[in-house]
Amino acid sequence: MNGTPRLRSSYPTTPGSVQRPAQQSSPPTSSKTRSPLPTVPAASLATSSSDSLIPDNLVSHPTQRLYATSAYAILLVWCLYDWWKLVEDDTTSMGLFLKWNCIFAIYTYGLPQLQIPWLEWTSAMSSVIFCCHAILTGMLMFRVPLPIEGWLLFFTKTLFDRELSVLENSVRPARILHNSSLIMGKQIINILPEGTATMNPEASPFCVDNTHPSVSIPIRFNQTSPIHVELLRFDFDTNTNETIVLSSKERKRRYEDKEHTLAVISYIAKKPGIYRLHKIIDESKLEVQRRISDTLVVKCPRVTVTAAGTDKCVGDLSDLTMEIEGTPPLKIVYTRTAHKEESIHHFQSIQPENFASPLLGSTRASTLIVPGSQDLSWARTQRIKVPLNESMTPGGLWMYSIDEIHDAVGNVHNFSARGEDGEHVYPRGSHLQHGFSVHERPLAQLRGCDSRIPLMVASGKSAQLPVNYVYPKLGPHTLTWKFSPKDTLTASGDHGDAAIVEEFSAKTTENTPTIREPGLYTLLGVKNKHCAGEIREPASCLLLNPPEPSLSISSENINDKCAGNSIGLLVDLDLIGTPPFVVRYEIITKQGANFTEIEVDGLRHQLELKPKDAGHFTYRFTSIDDAVYKGHQLKGSDLVLEQDVKPPASAYLRKPPWPIDGCIEQPVEMNVELLGEQPFTLEYELVHGGTRKKSKVKDIYSDLYRIKTDQLDRGGEYSLALASVQDKTGCKIFLNSESKFTVRHQRPKASFGHIEGKHKTTEIEGSPITLPLRLTGRAPWTIEYRNLNDTSEKIYSHVAKFNNDFIKINEGGVYELLRITDDKCPGTVDPLAAKFEVDWLPRPQLKVADTAVLIQEGDKYRKREICEGDIDALEVNLIGSPPYRVKYKVRHKPQHGSATIINKDFDAALGLSTIAMETRQAGIYDYTFSELSDALYEHDPKKMTPLVVEQKVNRKPSATFIKPGQSYKYCKEELAGDEVIPIKLEGSPPFSLEIDIKHQSSSRPETVKIANIETNYYDFRIPHRVLSLGVHHVSVRKVRDSNGCQQKTEYGAPNVQVQVYDVPTIYPLEARVDYCVGERISYTLSGTAPFEIFYNFEGVQRKAKSANTNFRRIAEKPGTFTITAVSDKASDCKASTAITKIIHEMPSVKISKGRQVEVDIHEGGEAQILFEFWGTPPFEFTYTRSTNAKKGQKSKVLETRHEVSEEYSRVIQSSQEGTYEVVAIKDKFCSFSTQALGSKKSNQKLLQF
Repeated sequence: MNGTPRLRSSYPTTPGSVQRPAQQSSPPTSSKTRSPLPTVPAASLATSSSDSLIPDNLVSHPTQRLYATSAYAILLVWCLYDWWKLVEDDTTSMGLFLKWNCIFAIYTYGLPQLQIPWLEWTSAMSSVIFCCHAILTGMLMFRVPLPIEGWLLFFTKTLFDRELSVLENSVRPARILHNSSLIMGKQIINILPEGTATMNPEASPFCVDNTHPSVSIPIRFNQTSPIHVELLRFDFDTNTNETIVLSSKERKRRYEDKEHTLAVISYIAKKPGIYRLHKIIDESKLEVQRRISDTLVVKCPRVTVTAAGTDKCVGDLSDLTMEIEGTPPLKIVYTRTAHKEESIHHFQSIQPENFASPLLGSTRASTLIVPGSQDLSWARTQRIKVPLNESMTPGGLWMYSIDEIHDAVGNVHNFSARGEDGEHVYPRGSHLQHGFSVHERPLAQLRGCDSRIPLMVASGKSAQLPVNYVYPKLGPHTLTWKFSPKDTLTASGDHGDAAIVEEFSAKTTENTPTIREPGLYTLLGVKNKHCAGEIREPASCLLLNPPEPSLSISSENINDKCAGNSIGLLVDLDLIGTPPFVVRYEIITKQGANFTEIEVDGLRHQLELKPKDAGHFTYRFTSIDDAVYKGHQLKGSDLVLEQDVKPPASAYLRKPPWPIDGCIEQPVEMNVELLGEQPFTLEYELVHGGTRKKSKVKDIYSDLYRIKTDQLDRGGEYSLALASVQDKTGCKIFLNSESKFTVRHQRPKASFGHIEGKHKTTEIEGSPITLPLRLTGRAPWTIEYRNLNDTSEKIYSHVAKFNNDFIKINEGGVYELLRITDDKCPGTVDPLAAKFEVDWLPRPQLKVADTAVLIQEGDKYRKREICEGDIDALEVNLIGSPPYRVKYKVRHKPQHGSATIINKDFDAALGLSTIAMETRQAGIYDYTFSELSDALYEHDPKKMTPLVVEQKVNRKPSATFIKPGQSYKYCKEELAGDEVIPIKLEGSPPFSLEIDIKHQSSSRPETVKIANIETNYYDFRIPHRVLSLGVHHVSVRKVRDSNGCQQKTEYGAPNVQVQVYDVPTIYPLEARVDYCVGERISYTLSGTAPFEIFYNFEGVQRKAKSANTNFRRIAEKPGTFTITAVSDKASDCKASTAITKIIHEMPSVKISKGRQVEVDIHEGGEAQILFEFWGTPPFEFTYTRSTNAKKGQKSKVLETRHEVSEEYSRVIQSSQEGTYEVVAIKDKFCSFSTQALGSKKSNQKLLQF
C-alpha cells in the first residue's frame, strides 16, 4: 500500500515514517501514468527526526501536530468566547486585547521551538503570523466590524450561547426565546360552491297548546339539495338537548321555486324548546353552510281572570287576580267598562323577581344559548299572578275583559279581533272576563229630631223613628240603633251603661221602626243585601213622654163696680202639659147645655165669663188637648164653677230691657210692682221642664218686692209667673204676668294656655312675663291666682277682657289659678291647666371642660403636672348666653422665694374657651376664676362660687456624653458588633432621647429617637438607617423624663464622632420592574470584586458570585426575583437590599385548539376561527391569511391583520379562502413573534401601555 499513488491534493507522507526501496517496480501499463513524488533523502529524514524536541518514539510526529493544532483550536475558541462576551455586553476591552496578544505571541514564537516536522517556521514567519493574530485580536476586542462578523456570530452563538438563569442553571437562550409552543395551530378554509340553509328565515314566533298541538317551522335551502338534515332541540325543563334527524319523507315534503334554486322544508314541531340547525349534508357529501339562529317554540300564553264574588259596593277594591301563564316577560291588554264608560289598560314586563333573559334586550341575538351554559330556565313557562285592586266608583255594572296577551317570543293572542266571518279569532271564554255589580251604599240620617228638637210622644203611645234615606230605592235593608232609657242617661245626656242595641229589617225605605220607650235613640248602622251603609248626622233622637195635660181652676165673681152686683165670673185656668192647649167646657143653663172651647198658648189663662142673659150658670170643664195628648177627659167637682166675683188687686213683673241670663247653680232675682193697699200677699210660680214650683210671700209692706229664686241646678229656659195677689181688703186677684229667662248650661272656665306646647316657660330672671289665659263665658272676667313658691300666700286678682287674655308677672315660680267670674256668673278652673311654671334662664356658669385630666380636691381642681417652658392650656366650659366675660387671678409659688399674684381677664364668644397656662418658671400655680358675666346677666358675687385650678410646673431634664469628643467606628450595613456610646442622664427616669447624627458633608442631621430608658446611664447604639459613608457628628438633641419634661441641647454642645466605612452596593441597569421569560436582568456592582449576590426566587434563597462589577441572569421561568444582599472582598459588611423584578410568562396563542383544521364552506358562508390566549390581557395578535398550499408549490401570504382582545378567547368570522396562522402575540407585558423582523431582542420586550 505504500506505493499507492496519491492525489495531488492529498497530505504528503510523513517524512521518515515509511522506508521506501531504492528501486520501485513500474506500475502496469495504462493509458495515463502518474509519476510518484520524489523520494526524500534518507540523510535528511534522519536529521529531522533527531532534531525534534520531543522524540518520535515518545510521541509520534503526527500526534504532536494533532496536539499543536488542537491547542491552537482551543485558543481560537477561547478567544471567540471572550469576544462573544464583549458582544453580549456591548463593550470593548483593552485587557483582553493585551491578554490575547501575549497568548498568541507565546504560541507563534514558542511552537517552532518544539521542532515538530511541518510546523517549523522561521522567526520572520512567526512575526508575520503574530501580526496577523494581533490585527485580528484588535478587531475582535475593540469591536471593529469584520466582513465575516455575521458568520462568526453564528458560529460563536452556536458554541457559546449558554447563560446562567435565575435558577443558577446553565441554559441556552435560544431554547427559551424560540419556543414553538407559544404559537400553535392553523386553520385552513376551503370555499365550496355556494349553498346555505336557514331555519325560520322570517323569525316568526311559534307556540303550542291543546288548541294548536303542533307548528310548522320553515327551513329554507338556497342552491342546495339536502340529503341529511339534523336539528338540535334544547329542552326547557331538563336543560338537555336532543338531535333530530329529518326522515326522507319529511325532506320530500318541501316546496321549490321554478328555477329549483330555492327550497323550503316545513318541519312539524310538537314539543316546546329551542330548535337549531345542527348539520346539513348536500348531494356532494359536503356540509352545507347554515345560518346559526335559534327558533323558540314555547307554550302558548294564556290568562285566567278570577275574583271573589260578583257584587261590590261603591268604594270597594276590585280584588281581581289575573293568573298568567307563558314565557316572560309578558304583556296583558284588558278593557275595563265602568258604568258604560269603557277604557283600555295594559300591564307590561310581567315577570318573576330577579328574572334574567336574553329576550329582555332591545335587540335580540340570533343565538339564545350562551356558550358554556345551557340554563334555559328563562324560557320555561312561568305562572304569574297579577293582582288588580282598583277603587270601584261610581256604582253600576263593571266589566273586566282580556283583549290581548303577548309573550316574550312575540306570540300574541288577540281575543277582541274578529275574522272575516265575524267570529273571534281566539274565542273569548268566561275565564277571560269578569263582571261586577257595584251597588250604592245606603245612607241614613234622622229628620225632624236632633239634640235640640226631641221627639215628643204621648205616654203609652208609639211613634215612627224619623229615618230619612238618601237613596229611596234601597230595597230590603237592616237598620241598627242604640237605645238608652231616659233614667240611665249620663249627666251630659249621652248613653249610659244600660244601653242596648236593636235591629229593624225593612223591605222598603217607607218602612220605619216603631219606638215607644222614652230615652235616647242613636243610629249605628244601615246595611242592605250587598253593602254596609253610612250613618250621617243627625243620628241621635231623644224621645220624651211629657206629662199628661191637667187643668186646675179658680174663679171669682165679677161685680159691678157701681152697684156691687155679680155680672160674671172670672176663671183662672192653670194648665200643665205641652202648649198650645185646647180647653173644652160645657155651659149649662135652664135652656140646656152648650159646648165651647178656647185655645191657650201658655200654661195660664184667665177666662172671663160674662153671660148676656141673666140666670143661673153652671160651667163644667170636660176635656183638654195639648201638643201631645188629644181629647184628655177632665173629671172632678172642682172643675164645676158658678159665678162669684170679688174686688181685685193687681201686681206685675218689672222686666229689664235686656234678656235675663241666669247662672247655673245660682238664684235669679226679679222685681215685682204691687198695687193696692198694704200689706200684700203674693203668690208666684217657677216653671221649668214640665214642673211647677209655687211660692207665697205674706206681709209685704212695700210697693216693690224682689223675688229671689232658689239655686238653679239645671240649665235651660225658665218661666217666672205671678199667680195671685191679695191686699188689705182681703181680695185675692188672679195675675197673668209672666217673664221668661234662660239659665246657662255651663259655668265659665279658666285655664292657662300653652307656650311652645307646654305649661312652662323659661325667661330672663327678673324680666316681665305674660302668661296666656284661655277663658270661656262672657267678658269681662275676674281671675284670682297665686304663686305657690311665694311663702306669703298672697292672692292676686286680674280682670280680663278677651277669651285669650294674659296676666303679667315678674317673679318665677309655679302659678295657680284659684277662682274666676265672668260678667255675671262664678266659674271653675280647669284642674289640668290650672298651673303654669315660670323658670329663669340659668345664670352663667364656669366649669372645667375635661374633668378626666383634672383631680378634684375639695373646692379646687388639680391639673396634671407640666414641664417648664412647655405649652399647656386649660379648657373651660361657659354655660349661658354668649358672649362671656371672665376675670381670674394667677398665683405663682416658686420652689424657692415668695409668691406673686397676677390679675387677668378674657372675653369668649363660644361656650368653650382655652386659657394658656403659665409655665415659664417652675413652681405651683393657682388659677382662681372669680367673676363671670354673659349677654343676659351681669356678674353677681352672691350667686357665683369661685373656681380654683392648681398646677405644678417641673424643671427640665439633661443628657451628656460621658466621653465627649471621642471617635467611634461603624460599618454602614453592619448588623451586630457595633460600638456603643455611653450617655449620662439627669432627671426622673424613665427617659426618652432624641439624638442628632450629622454627616460632615450634610447640613441637615438625622434624628434618632429612643424611649423607655430606665436608668441614668445609657449605652447608645446607632441605627444603620441614619449612617452613610464618612464622618458623622453625634449630639444629644432632646431629652425627656418621666414627668413629661424635655430639654433641647443648644448649639455647640459636646458631641462625639463616628466613622462609617463603605459597603458594596448593587443597582439594576434598568428601572423597570416587569420582565419577560427569556429577557436578561442586569445589575452593576460597586465595591471590590469578587462579589457574592444573595437573592430570592420564588421563595428559595440562592447565592451567586460575580468576578466583575456586572451581574446578569436570564429569566428562565416566571416568578418574583428579589436581590436581598450583596458582599464584596474588601469588607465583611453584608449590604442588605430589596430589588424586586417580576418575571412574566410569555404570552401564547392557539388557533383551532392548537391543531391544523380544515373547514369547507360555501361561497358567501362564514367559518369561525377560534383564538385562545394565555397571559395577561389585553392581547394584541397578528395573523396572516395565505394561499392554501398545493403540492409542489409554496403558499403566499395574501394579507396580514392585527386584532386586539380583552378576553382570553376571540372568535373571528371569515368568509375568505386561505390558511390562517398567527405570527405574533403580545399581552400586557410581553410579546412573541415567529417573523424574523429584527434582532433577537425584538422578539420579546416589555409592553408599555
